[in-house]
Amino acid sequence: MAVAVLLTAAIASGCATPAEEETGGRGGSAVGKETGEGRKKVDGAAGALLSPAEKLRHEQAVAKAAQAARVVAARRWGLVQTPLAVPPAPKVKPKITTRQGFEVDGQVSEGLPPVFTTVPVKDRVVFLTIDDGAEKDPELIRMLDELKIPYSAFLSDYLVKEDYAYFKKMQNKGVALHNHTLNHRYLPGLSYEEQKREICGQQSNIEKRYGKRPPLFRPPYGNYNKDTLVAAKSCGVKAVPLWAAEAFPDRMEWREWDKDLHPGDIVLTHFRGRGDWKGSMPDMIRRVMKTITAKGYAVAKLEDYV
Repeated sequence: MAVAVLLTAAIASGCATPAEEETGGRGGSAVGKETGEGRKKVDGAAGALLSPAEKLRHEQAVAKAAQAARVVAARRWGLVQTPLAVPPAPKVKPKITTRQGFEVDGQVSEGLPPVFTTVPVKDRVVFLTIDDGAEKDPELIRMLDELKIPYSAFLSDYLVKEDYAYFKKMQNKGVALHNHTLNHRYLPGLSYEEQKREICGQQSNIEKRYGKRPPLFRPPYGNYNKDTLVAAKSCGVKAVPLWAAEAFPDRMEWREWDKDLHPGDIVLTHFRGRGDWKGSMPDMIRRVMKTITAKGYAVAKLEDYV
């Protein structure tokens, strides 16, 4: 009886994800405790003692309800297809290495951050990343939150400082905020010290504004040299994700010869609006999700893998 009531409540909610159920909602901490004979107390919407089998059934019901809510959101936002459900995050993150041809001298021997365009995974997942911070469209945050599409933001301070609060709202929705330099300059044209100010200055700025020093850094235009990576390492950068495809409201552009997606590909887009391209940010999401979903991929959270 208790399990039946629990499952009914989970389906009726239609919003919470399994992770949210186990953590008591967004931003909460894990509160489940062992209560004997392998049973756990699941707080939040569950609030009942569940065996491992019961817990699995509960999680499956919640996942089904969440996907049903996604169907409704997809219709509301004008998506052609409902985004596919994301598989569970890996228990062990894959080993990231620099893409062949993207190395600099001393890449391995000096332990410089790896530069890559694709995460080595077998799951049919890709990763959505948004650069700079020029357009601050509140509809973008609402759309991606309602659709439960994860994404990562790479921010340049000269644009973000116009409205730090916008990106704080984004962070509060679970979005990771990463480094795209202070002023979006062409880094190989700068001295080592100038590059270090651009990269480390933004590391400190994001930590000050948003409470966390980002582990990921993307150089403007995808251009870098050895000084870039040495400077990035010196201020705590762990990896340098570039991209395999780029999304616009009216098209996709591809790095690879086959003009297609592959497991683990990183998709780039920008905080832009009608003043810069042919459409709004929601238009861009509709375009990129049409491509991703039609090709049988789900969008996963980059930080779960890197």
